[in-house]
Amino acid sequence: MSDPITPLSSDPGPAPGVASNVPAVGMQTVVGAGVLLTAGALAVGALDIPSNAGYGGVGPNFLPWLVAAVLALCGCVLLWEARSGGFRAMEEPNGSARAHKPAFVWVSAGLLLNASLITTVGFILSSTLCYLLAVQGLRRAAGQNAGALRTWVVDGVTGVLISAPVYWTFTQFLAINLPGLTQTGWL
Repeated sequence: MSDPITPLSSDPGPAPGVASNVPAVGMQTVVGAGVLLTAGALAVGALDIPSNAGYGGVGPNFLPWLVAAVLALCGCVLLWEARSGGFRAMEEPNGSARAHKPAFVWVSAGLLLNASLITTVGFILSSTLCYLLAVQGLRRAAGQNAGALRTWVVDGVTGVLISAPVYWTFTQFLAINLPGLTQTGWL
């Protein structure tokens, strides 16, 4: 006699986190193939970079080739995972089932304004504006109170505290010219 709670079938069903539907496995295969194609495109681009060895014994094409190789390895692993049953260790997606369009507009506006203003107002101010608008979009998507003046000020100061040291590192220590507000290399 069997226990009424115990199922008669010995099939335990899919393990938690296993992709059980075919469309998800198909999309996972597309992602793996996309990563492989990106690696191939990067490798083709690396062919045009000269390979003359420099000070450290490696040429300027070393890093693109390294990135292309690692990307190709990642693409192969992704394809193998997708074709052998899907990404098994995936957690259930969290967040909203639909995209938050206003947040997308905020983040896009930040990126576009950064690109269009960087030569006019300099790296620090344009990057701060990009950070400020992107964080506003993310805060709004998360349902946080993003409209408060204190939030805007904190996000603006945080943007300056991130972008200024990056700018100074590139211009003062690495001697890489980034667009500045002045010709001093400090603003």
